[in-house]
Amino acid sequence: MDVIDTARGIRVLTDPTRLRILELISESPDGRALVGRLATELGLRQPTVSHHVKTLVDEGVLEREPEGRQVWYSIAPDAVERVNELLPPDAAAPASDEVLERVASDLSARFAGVFSPETVERYVRESHELLAGRAHITRHLPSLTSAFAVDRLDALAREEAPHGAEPPEVLFVCVQNAGRSQIAAAILRHLAGDRVRVRTAGSEPASAVKSTIVQALDEIGVPIGGEFPKPLTDEVVRASDVVVTMGCGDACPIYPGRRYLDWELDDPAVLPLARVREIRDDIEARVCALLSELGVNAPEKGMNAR
Repeated sequence: MDVIDTARGIRVLTDPTRLRILELISESPDGRALVGRLATELGLRQPTVSHHVKTLVDEGVLEREPEGRQVWYSIAPDAVERVNELLPPDAAAPASDEVLERVASDLSARFAGVFSPETVERYVRESHELLAGRAHITRHLPSLTSAFAVDRLDALAREEAPHGAEPPEVLFVCVQNAGRSQIAAAILRHLAGDRVRVRTAGSEPASAVKSTIVQALDEIGVPIGGEFPKPLTDEVVRASDVVVTMGCGDACPIYPGRRYLDWELDDPAVLPLARVREIRDDIEARVCALLSELGVNAPEKGMNAR
């Protein structure tokens, strides 16, 4: 019998604090978390959280993943199904028509005078289908649908504006849109501000930005904000002045009048943090060079000049 189904296992999992720990881990980027981050989220002392985490490890619910001086915790593969049954209902069940109609109504007001309500609703429903059709997207689907639709409609509006209008627009594309493209976009936004418009996309988007990516950017003071992996769509390519691909092969369509660059970089998603830092610094140098080519001033050595 699975240990989780024993009387002790049930008591372990139904403890409110441990359930919240499991929920935080399941919602975190790439499904793992550090005890320190869990303690901050829970508002508890770290030794208290460590005790709960150790209990979950001892019961086979969590797995330890040492990485240098840090230890990450993730839900054990054999426990995933049982844990999911105990967590709150998944927010990523397909949104109802009522929810999508409300999103479309809100965005129609935002894009009034630019797009008809019918066009806005079509993009909302298409965006929802693109996200819901991917098994990786598991939570917050209505809000992600809204953000994705806004990004696409903004791109469509720019595409219909006179080409070459300021500011220039750069699109970063990689496979999962969870590593290389997010690093490049975050650094470019940080250096250029509103002088360059930045978008990202992936040929096979992951569920969330990888935690090591967030950490590597945080180390140099670069926020990633509410970014999330998004599928590649035609309108974001057509709206771009520069399209930078990173390991996604021929997935990106080619349109005349755009500049295409291909940056050969290892995928940091499966690499240790030390290697992620090296890739981050390589991308930073490339971003600084790109900004110079676009006529946008940036620190000579980027953030590392500090």
